[in-house]
Amino acid sequence: MAYVCEIGTGHRVYLDNQGTQTVVTTLSGSPGQQQQASNGFQTGNWTSPPEVFRTPNGVVLKISTAQGDHFIQVQGSSMSVTSGTPSSSQQMQVQQVDSTPASSMPSMEPMKPMEPMKPMEPMKPMNMGDMQMNMNPMEMRMGNMEMRMGSGSPASSSSSAQSSKRFCPQCGSSLTPSARFCSSCGHQLN
Repeated sequence: MAYVCEIGTGHRVYLDNQGTQTVVTTLSGSPGQQQQASNGFQTGNWTSPPEVFRTPNGVVLKISTAQGDHFIQVQGSSMSVTSGTPSSSQQMQVQQVDSTPASSMPSMEPMKPMEPMKPMEPMKPMNMGDMQMNMNPMEMRMGNMEMRMGSGSPASSSSSAQSSKRFCPQCGSSLTPSARFCSSCGHQLN
């Protein structure tokens, strides 16, 4: 026979004596999402129903058998054998149930396979104010600045002239190749 204890909102502990083993299952979650963890502990056959005690760190389960008492600490979905119940523990109510969580969980229908992805349409050139973009080859122009990446038509003489153009690091104005000072802000150039 299995037992259950509600240890928090949406968080339960199930206990079952299967031969000489105690199976502890934690179940937590909300509608549409559940987490479950199970561990088995060699305790022997139970001589009385299990007891559950709330502690500052979770709960401690007390399993009484002919070989003596066994204590199992449960913190979230983590379980381990411990030496006993702390003095600050509070006993909780345990109820007998007909089934363990695996058999009482509602069955979920399998997910449908994903639809194959459709190929994307090529991006059209964008024009945002004085900013222009093309995707193949990747080009971007904004004001008097230009950037190109990827393969495309061979570089024209105007683009090679553009690449030798300099800009003021202070204000961004276009400079002549031989300039020593910015004609817009007067910044000294190297």
